[in-house]
Amino acid sequence: MSLGELKRMLKRMGIEVSEVSNVSEVLIRTKDSEIVIEAPQVLLMDSGKQKIYQVVAGKITVKRLSESGQKKISFSEEDVEFIVSQTGASRELAIRALEKSGGDLAQAIILINEGRL
Repeated sequence: MSLGELKRMLKRMGIEVSEVSNVSEVLIRTKDSEIVIEAPQVLLMDSGKQKIYQVVAGKITVKRLSESGQKKISFSEEDVEFIVSQTGASRELAIRALEKSGGDLAQAIILINEGRL
């Protein structure tokens, strides 16, 4: 469905849709991590009573707090997918290995292959 079709359909429901221009990144912070989305497409859906932002992901980078809570560990979604493809591990295990290795791909693979998680 094109953006024009989406706009027409939602307008019939009383919702205005517009694209938020010049967005370079979107940051989502959680208690223990940050998700950085670079070069996203962002749409604003305004029903008058509430505003909904829809983010279509560009490049995603996940930054997690280390166990000490002070140092941030940074790795991308591509890093997670690479670890999964190289080891056959689950996504969750790949993330734990990247966290434990400080984002070092080779070390994460070794941790998984040696069963040290």
